[in-house]
Amino acid sequence: MPDANLSRNEYDIIFAGGGATACVTAGRLAKADPTLKILVLEAGPHTKDMIDHIQPGRFIRHIAPGSNTTTLHISKPSEAVGGRSVYVHTARCVGGGSAVNWLMYNRASASDYDDWETEHGNPGWGSKEIIPLLCKAETYQVQPNLESHGYSGPLKVSLGGHYDISAQQFVEVGPKVETNRPYSEEYNTMHADSLNIFSRVPKWIDEKTGIRQDVAHNFIYNQPENNNLEIIDGCRVTRVIFENKRAVGVEFVNDKLIRPDADLSPRVARATRLVVLSAGAMGSPAILERSGIGAAECLQKAGIKQLVDLPGVGENYQDHLLVGAAYFADPIIETYDGLVRNDHEETKRHLDSWTKNGSGLLGSNGVDAAIKLRPREDELHELGPEFESRWKEFFEKKPDKPIVWMKGSPRLPATDLAAQLGLPPTTKFVTGGYFPGYPACRGSVHITSDDIYAPLDFDTGFMTEPSDLAILRWAYKHSREIMRRLPVYRGPVPHSHPKFPDGSDAVTTEERLPVDIQHPRLVYTAEDNAAIDEYHRRTVATTWHSLGTCAMKPRERGGVVDPRLNVYGTECLKIADVSIPPSNVNANTYSTAIAIGEKAAHLIAQDLDLHGYF
Repeated sequence: MPDANLSRNEYDIIFAGGGATACVTAGRLAKADPTLKILVLEAGPHTKDMIDHIQPGRFIRHIAPGSNTTTLHISKPSEAVGGRSVYVHTARCVGGGSAVNWLMYNRASASDYDDWETEHGNPGWGSKEIIPLLCKAETYQVQPNLESHGYSGPLKVSLGGHYDISAQQFVEVGPKVETNRPYSEEYNTMHADSLNIFSRVPKWIDEKTGIRQDVAHNFIYNQPENNNLEIIDGCRVTRVIFENKRAVGVEFVNDKLIRPDADLSPRVARATRLVVLSAGAMGSPAILERSGIGAAECLQKAGIKQLVDLPGVGENYQDHLLVGAAYFADPIIETYDGLVRNDHEETKRHLDSWTKNGSGLLGSNGVDAAIKLRPREDELHELGPEFESRWKEFFEKKPDKPIVWMKGSPRLPATDLAAQLGLPPTTKFVTGGYFPGYPACRGSVHITSDDIYAPLDFDTGFMTEPSDLAILRWAYKHSREIMRRLPVYRGPVPHSHPKFPDGSDAVTTEERLPVDIQHPRLVYTAEDNAAIDEYHRRTVATTWHSLGTCAMKPRERGGVVDPRLNVYGTECLKIADVSIPPSNVNANTYSTAIAIGEKAAHLIAQDLDLHGYF
């Protein structure tokens, strides 16, 4: 691919990164004022009409070896996760996570945004302001006339084109196993009445076409007539250019992965009004540090001259800790294994179904049912003393905060489990998956040099807090009791469960059929609990929900941006992406990225006095 071709050297606004938030913000501003000269520079490729992006069931390809639509970050090894490194992919394409994610429609709790406002000092970022922005962006096809949802926005939300039998059984069996946790049609009200409810899980899929609902197609690519909105792929921003401490442009290079034959020398694009960093939780702090903004010690190690002392850059890293315990399943269920193996006959069958009416596995994501669990008073003792202070300090007075999200679904094969176990490729699995909504652990991400391709100094912080272990332990037990009662259940996969001591009641490797609803629950000893903790340390993984590394909070408390998204100590420089949340959200991060994008567009329109926006 040749050199990136910019139509001009000077723009009103430059976005460094073309991910989910950038596309929302740039698209809204361009539509409000088509005379604005806007440039979006994205390191990854364009996604327009690409089948791997618009067809939901192909999402797994984006974390497969050789993918050029995500970047793989490898953390430092940590004894907290059994001496392992944790592998975290981040989106790297136009549309960002919205073009490659697992399409989960999952909103945060209202108090998550209220926390941003009241506890972290960000007026205008509470749920009263954020929920209308979420509604503005969506057309909710699941149920009509719900006050907390939108019905005229660009992004469609539906239940997808497939409802797996294991998910149907999960919502049928779950309420019989979990006392006072019923089934409900509504899953995303954002309030306390959505907790402890089994329900189907909506998806970012148009029910009429079966097409993925990403922001690039719905905010950017649908404005082809606007020549002032430029989105250039294959361009990696190295740093922000300052005059004194005013951002006046960016330095960038042709990305060697997308444009290997292009001139790789640095180039400059000038911005007359504003530079916006939108490179995500990994990319935005790295650009800041390469620009001389960050902690003195970190910059000195990387050989960067400091421009602004801002120690919060790259700190406050957060994610959700994902675990997926696998079980053998009745062959009647449909899984994604055949699609991942490129089985010709199975792929053709699903392709025909999707092409016809958006149905089948290619019109879904395999996650069709879930529950957000919050312990009742009579269950708190089950979490042990490690959780007591966390409950009192964080959860007790916020009844809309669950402690864990749990699902049951056909196994999504990030790895070929059948091949690992030496079993026929036709072997079917289901997964009992779960992640804590608000892990207490914190990590960090920093540059190690001014080389834009150098690996980051990355610490997830996973499993360093005892309360997180307590939540995962509790979730494993509750998930397993449901899964072993599903009619499709055919026993646990030993490789995918704790190594319980010999003679333990928790060892059920001989169990090959589901147990009765009334069957006694498994009883776990202290040794069993230790085995569960060890299992979680060696298996916990990312949910790809990285956020928080340029936190929006007061500078003296480690903040990087103020409530108007301005980077402290600079002028004409903002950050708009999921690096700004000061605290975690109980949800997949796509909806929050959209909300940040809508809010950023509103703030920038105010700053630039764009009357056409309001």
